[in-house]
Amino acid sequence: MAKGLRGFLWPMLLLFCAIQEPGSWATRTAVEGPGLGEPGDPALLAGGRVKRGWVWNQFFVVEEYTGTEPLYVGKIHSDSDEGDGSIKYTISGEGAGTIFLIDEITGDIHATERLDREQKTFYTLRAQARDRQTDQLLEPESEFIIKVQDINDSEPRFLEGPYIGSVAELSPVGTSVMQVMASDADDPTYGSSARVVYSVLEGEQHFTVDSKTGVIRTAVADLDRETQDRYEVVIRATDMAGQLGGLSGSTTVTIVVTDVNDNPPRFPQKMYQFSIVETAPVGTAIGRVKAEDSDVGENTDMTYQVKDEEGVEMFKVTTDSNTQEAVITVQKPLDYESKKVHTVVVEALNKFVDPRFVDLGTFRDQTIVRVSVLDVDEPPEFRPPSNLMEVQEDAHVGSIVGVVTALDPDTANHPVRYAIDRSTDAERIFDIDAKTGAIVTGKVLDRETAGWHNITVLAMEADNHSQVSRASLRIRILDVNDNPPELATPYEASVCEDAKPGQLIQTISVVDRDEPQSGHRFYFTLAPEATNNHHFSLLDIQVLVLLILTLKRHHKSHLTSEDDEDMRDNVIKYNDEGGGEQDTEAYDMSALRSLYDFSEIKAGDGGGGPGEGAPGRNPASELHALPQWVQSPDLDFSVFRDYICRKVEQADEDLSVPPYDSFQTYAFEGSDSPVPSLSSINTWSSGSEQDFSYLGGWGPRFRQLAALYAGRRGEEDSEES
Repeated sequence: MAKGLRGFLWPMLLLFCAIQEPGSWATRTAVEGPGLGEPGDPALLAGGRVKRGWVWNQFFVVEEYTGTEPLYVGKIHSDSDEGDGSIKYTISGEGAGTIFLIDEITGDIHATERLDREQKTFYTLRAQARDRQTDQLLEPESEFIIKVQDINDSEPRFLEGPYIGSVAELSPVGTSVMQVMASDADDPTYGSSARVVYSVLEGEQHFTVDSKTGVIRTAVADLDRETQDRYEVVIRATDMAGQLGGLSGSTTVTIVVTDVNDNPPRFPQKMYQFSIVETAPVGTAIGRVKAEDSDVGENTDMTYQVKDEEGVEMFKVTTDSNTQEAVITVQKPLDYESKKVHTVVVEALNKFVDPRFVDLGTFRDQTIVRVSVLDVDEPPEFRPPSNLMEVQEDAHVGSIVGVVTALDPDTANHPVRYAIDRSTDAERIFDIDAKTGAIVTGKVLDRETAGWHNITVLAMEADNHSQVSRASLRIRILDVNDNPPELATPYEASVCEDAKPGQLIQTISVVDRDEPQSGHRFYFTLAPEATNNHHFSLLDIQVLVLLILTLKRHHKSHLTSEDDEDMRDNVIKYNDEGGGEQDTEAYDMSALRSLYDFSEIKAGDGGGGPGEGAPGRNPASELHALPQWVQSPDLDFSVFRDYICRKVEQADEDLSVPPYDSFQTYAFEGSDSPVPSLSSINTWSSGSEQDFSYLGGWGPRFRQLAALYAGRRGEEDSEES
């Protein structure tokens, strides 16, 4: 009956595990079967029996066991086991047979090695109950877990160290510097082994740390970089929430105090002394001074300036960007004799001022710089500096032109001697008195030959000729009316034998080499040997001179046949072609505009000369009767047209003209030309039928043009054929 009942019931494996409490060990049943007799339970069998099977919970084993005996982990058991040894218990899986051993008869499991939860937190195994004789499974194989139970065996560690942070000096209390964080390898889900709190171990006078977050903050507001620029703060992390017996770890945090511009520049000395020679050129460096600043970086960048009026005029201060020094240079020439010592006030100020710290005081400082000027033996100086003298060209040799003066600027005031640099006056036109500096003429002057002279005068110390100065002197030669007027060009006049009385023959211009300030005024008369010639007269109209033909009688003798033959062979040609209206060199247009028939102007003259005219006649009236050339924007050329017409009429009516052809040319262009345009822009084309043969009748001047167009026409005809 017992055996039958045991065979009918589902075998049940009981698991016993050992749970370690602090200070004691205990064994208890970890698993029981499900409840019996519950309504609707599918496991409920006939006769009130319930099917039973494997039910497992976790095994627990404490880590870091240091005992000498194997550590009891737990027990597996089947309810079909009657204790007669017929059932064999085995395990397989992680650590089975090595770390974990099982008693085949009792099912007790022991750990034979020291376990570390931080390396492996649990092990997964499988349990079997077999018949010892047949080795058949009596129960289905079941999986179970052996979990390594944590103990507080790991201290907190700062894995991101070493830590370096920074904070600006004079930061307010509570300014965040940085955050540190420690990690604990213990199980955070079990107890307080991994609960870490932070505290300051060293440096608590200046910094604090948040116990939960690890944020480090300033504890004071007077951190001064110039006093201490870094701090070493030790932060401690303790587990077990800081309770007694907790483990702890620490790290050192380096906190650098950064600079702010809270210190003004300061000169180490209140006075500096330098010296420099008086001949030092402008821009020469005298010396350097530097203001010290306890700050660093750009907070030490400075600018310097001269504060006093005298110093600003004489000296200049610049900043050396590399050394932050003030460089003092000469800005105006120095003179030992005028002032031996100069006092300069130099000011230094920060370039970048932090407005948060302006209440700490002024960020500038001043110092005094004394500059001593050293005396140097200098050459004489010319006084005054005027370099222009004048002398008339008719001055006698030895006449004084002017006086130059030079003085020794040194305190010794040595005597000065003068000389002329003969390379600038090789002809020795001028001399100079070595002691007085008086410049005199050495030769006869001629303004028309040289109106200006540029010479160099030397002034040197009498006992030291190496100390010499030079001055350029310009001497202007003043004009004297010592040259007579001269004809502007050689004149050669001609007149026809049938010229009428009063006809203009020649206009004469004269020049004068002298240059009077008010301009030239010339007066003209006939030479004494020409005064008895009554055929010509001279009319003076200021600059212009008119030579006028005044014939008393006009007689033409009969020409013999021999004379006719001579005249017939005597061809006179006038073919001078001017340059057009723009040519003002070839011909004087004013002369052409004055070509009037003076017989019409001189009414009642009778063809005589000026002395044979009507009573009461005077040259002034003749002068006013002459046409005057006045520049006008609207030029009237009708006078030329009328003149030419009259000449044509006179030639046609003159009975004395020879019976053969006469060719007369009047180079005057009227308002229009009967000849069409010669331009080929609008007329010529590849298919033009125009005949240019008429160009051959235009004379020799157009011969080349006629040949050009005749050749083009021939080419076109050949192409068409």
